[in-house]
Amino acid sequence: MRPYRLPQLSRRHLRIIVFSLVGISIVYGVSVSDSQDTRDQTQSILEQRRAMMRGDALGRERVAPQRSTPAQIAKGEITFDDLQFDIEKDAAFEPEKLTDVVRSLNDRKVTLRGYILPTTLFRETDIDRFVLVRDNLECCFGPGAALFDCVMVEMIPGKTTNYVPRSVTVEGKFSIDTKSYRYPDGVGPRGATHMAVFKIEGVQVR
Repeated sequence: MRPYRLPQLSRRHLRIIVFSLVGISIVYGVSVSDSQDTRDQTQSILEQRRAMMRGDALGRERVAPQRSTPAQIAKGEITFDDLQFDIEKDAAFEPEKLTDVVRSLNDRKVTLRGYILPTTLFRETDIDRFVLVRDNLECCFGPGAALFDCVMVEMIPGKTTNYVPRSVTVEGKFSIDTKSYRYPDGVGPRGATHMAVFKIEGVQVR
């Protein structure tokens, strides 16, 4: 009698297992333009997820706080620090706490640099939606994350990108969206009401 062998798990099954362990409730596709120069440095999505589960950052350096100058903001060149407002992690979102700077960005073309969050990936190429985060070895998405540390990116029709683990710059129209990423009935883990409140309609990822 031949010894019984466990069936090999498909890549899809491995992803499902990882999603369950991480505890992400909503999955978005993500990616960014890749290049031959960075191909050797690119980690697989599964490796990236495992690293995040271990608390590793795959060699990324901590990001120092850096706000844009008024001139940069006028041109739409923003950073995640420009998006900060007074809210505790997992607290209910209160629109009146948004800063004047954030309000001034609504419906404007911006460029924002950050990292694609690998734990929310569904596929590696031809991605039309993803979560962009500030990666300072602490931020995340969903329960336990600060709302201003993530931006939902939805590429305009006909535009997609591919996943890379390095930082990327997203260009598109920024908007304050208090409806699309709200927890059902506004009740989420630990009292949170939203998973995100910022969105960019992406036209380019580089």
